[in-house]
Amino acid sequence: MSVDVVTFGCRLNAFESELIAREANAAGLSDAIVINSCAVTNEAVAQARQSIRKLKRERPDARIIVTGCAAQTQSDMFAAMPEVDRVLGNDDKLRGDAWRATLAAFDLDRSEKIAVSDIMAVTEMAPHLVGGFQRGLPRVFVQVQNGCDHRCTFCIIPFGRGNSRSVPMGAVVDQVRTLVERGHAEIVLTGVDLTSYGGDLPGRPKLGKLVQQILKHVPELTRLRISSIDSIEVDRDLLDAIADDARLMPHLHLSLQSGDDLILKRMKRRHLRQDAIDFCAQVRRLRPDTALGADLIAGFPTETEEMFTRSLDLVEECGLTFLHVFPYSARPGTPAARMPQVDGAVARERARRLRAAGEAALRKRLDAEVGAARDVLIESETQGRTEHYLPVAVSGEATGAVRRQSIAGHDGTRLLAEPPLSSPAQAGDPVRRSLSVNR
Repeated sequence: MSVDVVTFGCRLNAFESELIAREANAAGLSDAIVINSCAVTNEAVAQARQSIRKLKRERPDARIIVTGCAAQTQSDMFAAMPEVDRVLGNDDKLRGDAWRATLAAFDLDRSEKIAVSDIMAVTEMAPHLVGGFQRGLPRVFVQVQNGCDHRCTFCIIPFGRGNSRSVPMGAVVDQVRTLVERGHAEIVLTGVDLTSYGGDLPGRPKLGKLVQQILKHVPELTRLRISSIDSIEVDRDLLDAIADDARLMPHLHLSLQSGDDLILKRMKRRHLRQDAIDFCAQVRRLRPDTALGADLIAGFPTETEEMFTRSLDLVEECGLTFLHVFPYSARPGTPAARMPQVDGAVARERARRLRAAGEAALRKRLDAEVGAARDVLIESETQGRTEHYLPVAVSGEATGAVRRQSIAGHDGTRLLAEPPLSSPAQAGDPVRRSLSVNR
């Protein structure tokens, strides 16, 4: 029996789970379950623990291995669980020798459970091309960065991921080219702190330069998308790419967290409320149809109702379509955990109100799409995604294809498409060829 991987948390974890499965199976591990954990909230850690207990009841003979951010930051806690056979560090999980050592420990029936190295000692990042991606899979991820040098007061992730490190540009371009040759229509660049890309590389190239190099050197690429970014770090080259090349999808997800300046200061964020508003307006001047999403935290320590209202108002002021909302969760060892806490029920109610605002914003965007012609990437027999990452109900289309389709309506959550109109915009077609906006 092969290795099963259960993934919690972010898209980067999902990508890395593909690598885990490849390395663990190549090492010869069998009849094992790997929990790739998340540490971003207490709830995520609790879900991992519940899953471990449930899986052990269902498969009592299977070995349980825990890895990921929570395993890195709370290895002793997982090792104390009787269901767990091994705790593997967050950098170790991607290395074949760590999986071979795990198999050897099982074969020798060694009693030590914890194999977690010092994540802060990791200074380089090798490219991780997932050879196991199914050919023609519509959307695949390329990890270009890992770790974070910032220390937001609420966040434990730097201690689970280590310091920021980047994959060299040439290696990224080679990965993208290989994936395109295998028939993948859309490539998503991903990382922990994506807009810090390149700070550790010779010449300190920024994310925008990487994006431009991909678009230039892989002309066959149909669609390029970038995952969550920190707007205060966005560089001129990235803005130029947003404005100039239709292959870079008009959809950005921003790490905003709050709309109140004092809360942002207490979070140790590097932007102010007006910075977020100005950035969103700037992007829309360059590419008016851009869809924007954001991460927002409700109930951060010391947040008053007035402060929360500023976050709520940000949804409209920034024109956000997609919201990822989190009620604040105190993570042990972070500065925010020592600040005066907001009552949990109040934080959850504020999160509910933010989500309601997000649902209303999404419906408004869906309404505005009716009658438009969109290039839809077909993800399955029943669903695709527009350039703006809006879901579209389809039928009878070839998975992996990009179809130009007219939007006939929506059902409240998904757009409804008419039959294809024609081929989509061609690779390299500019959004507009000259720019007059002062960036």
